Amino acid sequence: MSTELENYDDIRDAIAKLCMHFPGEYWRKLDREMAYPSEFVEALTQAGWLSALIPEEYGGAGLPLSAAAAILEEMQRAGCNAGACHAQIYTMGTLLRHGSDVQKQKYLPSIANGSLRLQAFGVTEPTSGTDTGALKTTAKLDGDHFIVNGQKIWTSRAEHSDLMLLLARTTPLKECMKKTEGLSVIIVDMRKAIGNGLTIRPIRTMMNHATTEVFFDNLKVPAENLIGEEGKGFRYILSGMNAERILIAAECVGDAKWFTEKSVSYAKERSVFNRPIGQNQGVQFPIAKAYANMRAADLMVKEALRLYEDGKNPGAEANMAKMLAADASFEAANACVQTHGGFGFAEEYDIERKFRETRLYQVAPISTNLILSYLSEHVLGLPRSY
Repeated sequence: MSTELENYDDIRDAIAKLCMHFPGEYWRKLDREMAYPSEFVEALTQAGWLSALIPEEYGGAGLPLSAAAAILEEMQRAGCNAGACHAQIYTMGTLLRHGSDVQKQKYLPSIANGSLRLQAFGVTEPTSGTDTGALKTTAKLDGDHFIVNGQKIWTSRAEHSDLMLLLARTTPLKECMKKTEGLSVIIVDMRKAIGNGLTIRPIRTMMNHATTEVFFDNLKVPAENLIGEEGKGFRYILSGMNAERILIAAECVGDAKWFTEKSVSYAKERSVFNRPIGQNQGVQFPIAKAYANMRAADLMVKEALRLYEDGKNPGAEANMAKMLAADASFEAANACVQTHGGFGFAEEYDIERKFRETRLYQVAPISTNLILSYLSEHVLGLPRSY
């Protein structure tokens, strides 16, 4: 039976009201200082929005993925930056789907009430990039502990998270039939690990994204922190990637709406040569085209959500939604800058900040080229290109 998606108007209204307390000047100040939006994250936590997907039995709201998509879309549409905390919504999915009852009881209620943050995800490495099977971080079992050695990069929010989901090699690559075998997911309690084998180093980037590189030097992690079966970690991680891509796509739709609303408003009020610039087709058409592409991307997001909530595998749809929405948000961003002219580059208008933030999603959490390779091979049946 096909799922009929709700629009979640009540949720959207509540998020919009919350975001009114965090206007452009709040984000501009943080951007100058490259600081984390602790007050914004705390407000979302206290309101229960970051525990939306955690089942009610563990203290969460037990909402479907489409509700989480509405939450994140509205944050972006309001001019905020959900990148500071969106992983708190979906990262726990691996624990929820594959963790033991003991692990779920130990962690999920505290994640739901906000006393514990799980929003760091240690996967990407400097030498392997998207080639996850080639990662070199190892976790060797030694009695009742794993000994972890290696390095991760682009581990966002590591400085603002209590727990990390770490993907590490537990079986040497030479002993595996496929390079995606022998990888395991382990929960790292960073509160205990920092200074005891774990080092976090911030990376300054073109946007305020609180990202880091993380170093492991003989870090001891209890064997009981292994999620699921040893060696099955790559499959566990994959199962959460569709949700992540759909939610990022929803954020990009929100960004596109923010940019388009800014463009339309300014084009109506800005007068040059005794007429509003929005009367000129050279100004109208790029805005209208970006709007059309946002609407198309939004439909693909909804299709991916429908399939996901029907229990199907929306691999192609999740990837297409993420790619199309990222393209649409960046197109809307370009149109917005062009519409505003020089003012588009002025900090006080927030456009240049949002422009930098939305540009990220052409690259992360998966690059456009990898999505096109996936579609070429798995949907169109073309030879594997990598």
